[in-house]
Amino acid sequence: MNDIKINKQSNLLEQDPYNYRLQDVEEPNLMREFFEYTEIPKVSFNFRRNPLGMPEEIWITDTTFRDGQQSREPYTVDQIVDIYRMLSRLSGPNGKIRQTEFFVYSERDRRAIEKCRELDLDFPEITTWIRAKKEDFKLVHDIGVKETGILVSCSDYHIFTKLGMNRRQAMEHYLSVISDAFEAGVMPRCHLEDITRADFYGFVVPFVKAIQELAEQANMSVRIRACDTLGYGIPYGGVAMPRSVPGIIYGLQHYAGVPSEMIEWHGHNDFYKAVTNAATAWLYGASAVNTTLFGIGERTGNVPLEAMVFEYAQLRGTLDGMDTTVITELAEYYENIIGYKIPEQTPFVGKNFNVTKAGIHADGLLKNEEIYNIFDTKKFLNRPPLVSINQNSGAAGVAVWLNEKYHLEGDRRVDKHSGVVSYIKRWIDDQYNNGRVSVIGADEIDHLVNEYVSGETDGKNW
Repeated sequence: MNDIKINKQSNLLEQDPYNYRLQDVEEPNLMREFFEYTEIPKVSFNFRRNPLGMPEEIWITDTTFRDGQQSREPYTVDQIVDIYRMLSRLSGPNGKIRQTEFFVYSERDRRAIEKCRELDLDFPEITTWIRAKKEDFKLVHDIGVKETGILVSCSDYHIFTKLGMNRRQAMEHYLSVISDAFEAGVMPRCHLEDITRADFYGFVVPFVKAIQELAEQANMSVRIRACDTLGYGIPYGGVAMPRSVPGIIYGLQHYAGVPSEMIEWHGHNDFYKAVTNAATAWLYGASAVNTTLFGIGERTGNVPLEAMVFEYAQLRGTLDGMDTTVITELAEYYENIIGYKIPEQTPFVGKNFNVTKAGIHADGLLKNEEIYNIFDTKKFLNRPPLVSINQNSGAAGVAVWLNEKYHLEGDRRVDKHSGVVSYIKRWIDDQYNNGRVSVIGADEIDHLVNEYVSGETDGKNW
């Protein structure tokens, strides 16, 4: 018979939850009912719903220099230092970008850590990611890093077919490695790889409870990172495990006893759910979501850091001191210094994210930019709404372009009936009537403005 007592997380009287024990199966459970490789993965509903429970404090962590580097050429030391400095500015005085993680294996990695540490910035805290080996813990400890990630794959796909172990062997191996971290005085961050294909109650919960017991014995903290390695996580309520993001976060708290501030979500975007899944993890009790700048990462990428900055503001009603204008600086740095091409339609940072080409949209912007702009992008990103001039822009599009390009305010602003607008619009129509297909360049419009202002328009017959 279970005891009834106050649950310190819900502050309600509850029965002690069922004590899940390791289910040491002989054959791997590959959950073919969900993951038949020759079919699209299935989303199954069991209608079990978990309560919303956003923590009192939530934050963002970063893996741009670790997971974000696994899919691209390495950053130089100077680039890492520059990006790290900008991440600190974006984080703001309240440290909402709480941590960032580094590799430590190459001389370049260690030099980058050293240079970033020399900046003596409070945030983001420098953490590492290492192999599960005792000598690696000593390396991290000697560098002076207080926390490190350890890969502890938790699905039978990894345990049986990658590691060649059974569940008990894997659990014992992982716990011995985690003990080594505690012994070295380094706080472990356990990366539960492939959690959305794992036997949550038969392996994950008993394993995490065993980790918690080790931490208690060592009188140290341990962080649990739930890794949606292939983007299988589902944010909807009532979804069956192991794909339920609410179920995973609730289960780590309620059945494994992990406090919110020690739960971190790490997602991928294979099914276009990275941002929604990360926000769902916050809503159901994870304090941290792990990200990379612009979502750069393996395959379809990670959770974009900039997306979670604005998701944070939407959920909390405040930016809590984050300087979002730095996002534009970072995008320009990637484009101009690193040479990384950001897709033009990427939200918040793409070249065209707040640019319209439709004349009817431009007409709306001309009357009131709130009609077709998501928020004051000039205030938050140093990027006013713009139009791109083509055959569909219309006179309104030309007027918006001129007002923004030449910073025309008050009585100086032009509208779609202005003479200069009509002059330019006739030239544009003539271009496309004669077979042009490309957009109109800024230099071309500048030339037309100069013609109109100087009065050199005589003889023009379009």
